[in-house]
This record gives sequence, structure tokens and C-alpha cells, in this order.
Amino acid sequence: MKSNQNSPNISPIIILILGVFAVSTSSIIIRYAQSEVPSLVIAAFRLTIAALILGVIVLFRYRRIFKALSGKELLVLFLSGLFLAGHFATWITSLEYTSVVSSVVLVCSTPLWVALLSPLVVREKPGRLIWVGMALTLSGAIIVGVSSGIRFVNGGMQFEGFAQGDSARAAYGNFLALMGAWCETGYILIGRGVRKTIALVPYTFIVYGSGALVLLFTMVLLGLKITGYSMQSYGWMTALAIVPQLLGHTSFNWALGYLNAAFVSVALLGEPVGTSILSFALLKETPTVFEAVGGLFILVGIFITSRSEQK
Repeated sequence: MKSNQNSPNISPIIILILGVFAVSTSSIIIRYAQSEVPSLVIAAFRLTIAALILGVIVLFRYRRIFKALSGKELLVLFLSGLFLAGHFATWITSLEYTSVVSSVVLVCSTPLWVALLSPLVVREKPGRLIWVGMALTLSGAIIVGVSSGIRFVNGGMQFEGFAQGDSARAAYGNFLALMGAWCETGYILIGRGVRKTIALVPYTFIVYGSGALVLLFTMVLLGLKITGYSMQSYGWMTALAIVPQLLGHTSFNWALGYLNAAFVSVALLGEPVGTSILSFALLKETPTVFEAVGGLFILVGIFITSRSEQK
């Protein structure tokens, strides 16, 4: 199936920026929902609602295109959904075993894996500007992550460091966070490959839907329930499906039809910056000096990387 890959009417970079701000609401919404709902249930509900909304659009506008997809294409899309579900499941779960610092630093390694694998998987060799921008962006992400382990006590600064306590438990959590980065890498690379030939809505419907099925099946295995929560919690989870997932992730998937996979993966690290801005505006949380410095590194890195797309 061929999608329209002519030059879009609006810059993909602008759509990518809007997508970053959309996903930046994710952690804030999750914070509200987690007061009652387990993290895995939140992830499953997020993908399920998104897939159901897209399913209505597919039913009325893309039914013929959907039916024309080959078995091989459907298998690849299911694999992408499996990677997406794996990203949500492993990264969120890692926070139960290891420190936020360890988890954030490891899951932020996604752009590195995408850049290393892009020449092999999608035949895209990152240029020098992408590597420079990636180095700055990853450095900024690490600074932001490490800043969560810094505390000011009695006028002095203390660093709580990486995961402490049971080393085996911490190592398991670190491995889960790294798996989260690997899964997101697979999700991005597959998206870059198939978005050149498959239209956006059928692609996202199958990917989000298959990811939702994987998470729902996992919930059943773990004995978790998806019913019985308050209407407020369901409202937060629905908002999570509409804003970060449908508007955010779908913007990334649209951009993958036009932009280098390595660049899109680097741009994803703009999420902490967007979250900091929204947290300041909505939750009155003032960013620390370390978060501000890390955010500056991220923005400069993304700007440098974007220059490679304009050459």
C-alpha cells in the first residue's frame, strides 16, 4: 500500500514539536491517575482507547486500505505494537525496582540505539550533525535524570545516587529500563520503515491495537482489573489516550514518513523540557538549576540535529 509521501503542506519538524508538547503531558496525567490505578492498567487503557477511536475512523474511511494490507505487512505492524507495549510495560515496571535516576538515564539511551541500527535496518546513516546533536541531547537527558537524585539538606547538596539497596533487585530494574529503550528503538525503526508505504491511520490503528492486546493479556496473567475505578481516574486515562498517545505518538509516526529515524528519536528527548514547562505552568513546580541546564543541552542538541534535516 502506498501512502502520500509528497512534500507535506506543513513542516514535519513543526508537527514533531507539537507532538513533543503533547507527550509532555503524559507524566503529569499519569501522576493523577496513579493515585488509584496500577501503572500497567494505565498503559493498557491508554492504548486501548486510542485504538478504539482510530478503529472508528478506519471503519468509515480506510476499510479498503486496511483489507488490502498483506499478511507480511500485518505481521510487521503487530511486531511494532509488541515493541510499543514492551516499552510501556518494561519502563514503567522498572521504576518499582530501581531508582528514577537509573531508569531515566537508561531509557534515554534510545537515540543511540536508533542511530547505531538505522544503517542496518532502514539504510539511513546518521550524519555528523546528528551525532553532535545526539551527544548534547543525551547529556542533557542524563543531567535531568541525575538531578532527580540530588537533594539540598541543611544548606548542603547531597546526591542520593543510582539505585541503592538490594543489588540484584536494582540490576533487574536497570535491565527493564534498558529493555524499555530497546523496545522503543524497535518501535521507531519499524515505523520509519513502514510509514513510507502504509498510510498513517491504518498503521497507528494496528500498532496501538496490537500493543493494547498485548498489555491486556499481560494484565489478565497478572490478575489486574480494568474496571472498578473512579470516573475521575477513567477521565485521566482517557485524556492520556487522546493527548499524549493520539496527538503525541501519532505526530511522531506521521513525522517518520518524512524525517530521519535518528532525528525523530533525538526529538523525543524534548519531552522532559516540555514536561518541565507544563509542570511550572500547571503544578507551580519550578525547575531546578540542573533541570534548566539539562533542558538547555536538550534544546541545543535538537536544534543542531534539526539542521541535518534541512540540508
